[in-house]
Amino acid sequence: MSYKNENEAAPITGPALWSAQAHLPSVLGRQLIIERAEGGYVFTTDGRRLFDGTAGLWHANVGHARPELADAAHAQMLRLETYHVFGRYLNDRAVELGERLAAMSPVDDPKVILNSGGSDAIDVACKLARRHWQHAGHGDKTVILSREFAYHGLHAYGTSIAGLDFNRDGYGTESLVPETARVSTYDIDAVERTVHEIGADHIAALVAEPIQGTGGVITPAPGYLEGLQRICRENDILLIIDEVITGFGRTGHMFATERYGLQPDLITFAKGVTSGYAPLGGVLVAPHVWQPFYRDSDRTPMFRHGATYSGHATACAVALRNLDILDEEKLVPRVGELEQLLVRELDALAGHEAVVETRVAGLLGGVGLVDDVSAEAVTDELVEHGFVTRPLRGNTVQISPPFITTDDELRQLVAAIGAVLDARAAR
Repeated sequence: MSYKNENEAAPITGPALWSAQAHLPSVLGRQLIIERAEGGYVFTTDGRRLFDGTAGLWHANVGHARPELADAAHAQMLRLETYHVFGRYLNDRAVELGERLAAMSPVDDPKVILNSGGSDAIDVACKLARRHWQHAGHGDKTVILSREFAYHGLHAYGTSIAGLDFNRDGYGTESLVPETARVSTYDIDAVERTVHEIGADHIAALVAEPIQGTGGVITPAPGYLEGLQRICRENDILLIIDEVITGFGRTGHMFATERYGLQPDLITFAKGVTSGYAPLGGVLVAPHVWQPFYRDSDRTPMFRHGATYSGHATACAVALRNLDILDEEKLVPRVGELEQLLVRELDALAGHEAVVETRVAGLLGGVGLVDDVSAEAVTDELVEHGFVTRPLRGNTVQISPPFITTDDELRQLVAAIGAVLDARAAR
């Protein structure tokens, strides 16, 4: 049954594909269709060549259209496209990738859960945190805390713990999963007060991005992340670090937990593990969380996780080759070099009358603009200059190009932002 409001405007026509994360009346008729890519550039069906200043959605770390990754997928598909990893069954590529990730993990002696992406990983991590406490006999520990302005994907749990309120709006309740709450992104004392108000005996886990991406490239205040870890340790709360964006080199370290000296209980990852060449994500699980599910006992429980494509053999083969490229081309140290250049370039831009502040951590940059200069309008104009960027919360322009970016390309990207701001100021 449908209900028609006679006063509603007629729908706008467009392609059959329903665009993701889009206010459709605002984008229909002016969408850019990408048909191919090479290195740090994408090409549209209407003939534009655009520098990919966002690495897609923060993921194209080794650049686009790498033949090595296509070859890895091709060879794997000819041998075994995939086989599930349920029960007794595994596939060799999933086992190999699990061992590789465990060896490089900042969590000692982890188990590795593989799935199809970052939203999957968050769902699994939040469920595992609650399952952990239920099995331990702490049945009241069900609340998942997350930070204001946080983004953790858009599955049911990711939607529920979103710190961007608009991602939770419109579903009839404040949170799809009811036992969630937000804490301050800046004030560690306020976080501690929230924990005490809710009661630590009700809180299963706290989820945090080390650097908030979609929230506006928000870098942590000195001591903030360490404070979150302390609060979790003192109150028997699991700390889940969301490294979906930051994992695999984006901060100049393989994991941002290494940059900030953290030891979380679970780490979620995705994007950079394959550089977006195949959909794959997962969770690194610390021993005190995984061991109760591995004991040889009649009372040992199951943790019921997994989907058809968990441990997808071709995705795992691509991930393994992608990790090789990061090592062979020394791309993680290269991010450290690009970070220093980006800091210098944005420092020069910071004095512009339209700029409130600039933020950098690794090859993650944000340019916060004054209220009367729209970040969305600026990013639209940058397309006309040959650059892809994105508007983020806080009226922020995102900068996060591939790791293969040259010094000149990074300078040109920042200069283009300055040129657009100058042109707008001159109007």
